[in-house]
Amino acid sequence: MNLTFTGLVVGAIYALFALGYTLVYGVLRLINFAHSEVFMWGSFGAVWAMTLLGARSGMSWPAAIGLLLVALVAAMAVSGGVALVVERIAYRRLREKHAPPLVALISAIGASFMLSEIMGLRDRIAGWLNLDTVLAPYVRQARENTAFVNPLPNVQVLEIAGFQVRSNQLIVLIAAVLMMIALDQFVSRSRLGRGVRAVSQNPEAAALMGVNQKRVVQLTFFIGGLMAGAAALLYLVHIGVTRYNVGFVLGIKAFTAAVLGGIGNIRGALVGGLVLGLVENYATLLGLASSWKDVVSFLLLVVVLLFRPTGILGESLGKARA
Repeated sequence: MNLTFTGLVVGAIYALFALGYTLVYGVLRLINFAHSEVFMWGSFGAVWAMTLLGARSGMSWPAAIGLLLVALVAAMAVSGGVALVVERIAYRRLREKHAPPLVALISAIGASFMLSEIMGLRDRIAGWLNLDTVLAPYVRQARENTAFVNPLPNVQVLEIAGFQVRSNQLIVLIAAVLMMIALDQFVSRSRLGRGVRAVSQNPEAAALMGVNQKRVVQLTFFIGGLMAGAAALLYLVHIGVTRYNVGFVLGIKAFTAAVLGGIGNIRGALVGGLVLGLVENYATLLGLASSWKDVVSFLLLVVVLLFRPTGILGESLGKARA
């Protein structure tokens, strides 16, 4: 039971993170490899918000929930803003010039390295701008782990088959699932969501029907960034630290979850993330060290793609229905 519940918690974070890959691929048929750094910037947005507000561990529930909501807004705002910058700098001009997909892929990888190194060099950048004293709490030890102050009281709230469910785990799992359901309903039922599905299914016909493709693409990147920011905060609640390159391995796993469930499929990202989290945890039953979790995850991806190349669900974003 311990492995199952922990796997679901980790898998929910993967799934929320994977939504950015799924949305962008569904609309543009491109893989946004800078999405991992969008997640990383969101994690620092949450850390900085907590530092600014003077959060401390073990606060009362009302105060802790309030602080986490502020941190959630900060993480989502930072990630959403960075995602729009990536779309503007790394993709828009190439899209307007009808550049080959490989060029856009290289551009995304370059943007990923740029965003990562900017964060890793933030102490030096602050020094060059003579702001190192003012920004000291936010820029020190730029290439080391940065701790997240979790104000939630981490107490037992449930006991299932002898396994103690902690409050942090339950909050992460419930929050991730609720946000994924909200996004699925938004894409399925809202007017903007119908525009996203229309562009995904047939861009030319959507343009003839008056759908603004440029706005849809911006909306797609922005929503993906918001979900990455939310995933970053939940990751911090669960793990407690971040760093300038935290998005690299996590980004690959989130991409794996998206492909596993069916790239371009929102519900597929949920299924793929949960399956990936469970398989990772159950791998320890085989006597494998924790360092082998990554190997097991990618082996699962290879096996699924061999027998079902479209992923577990395999339905594209454009064909999604309410």
